[in-house]
Amino acid sequence: MSIDRLVMRFAGTMILVSLLLSVVHSTYWLWFTAFVGANLLQSSFTGFCPLAIILKKIGVKPGNAFS
Repeated sequence: MSIDRLVMRFAGTMILVSLLLSVVHSTYWLWFTAFVGANLLQSSFTGFCPLAIILKKIGVKPGNAFS
C-alpha cells in the first residue's frame, strides 16, 4: 500500500472517529475534525504532510501525491 492511500485512510478514520466521539462524548471533538480537514486542505496546496514524512521514513513506498 502506498503513502497516499495510508494518509487518506488515516485521515478518513480520524474524521469518522472524532465525529462519533462528538456525538457520544463532547462536541469539542469537532475541533479535531476541523484540524484534520485543515491539514488535508493545506497539504493539497503545499504537498507537506507530517504523516507522509513519517511513513516515508519507516519505508512505506511513496505514491504520486506525497513523493
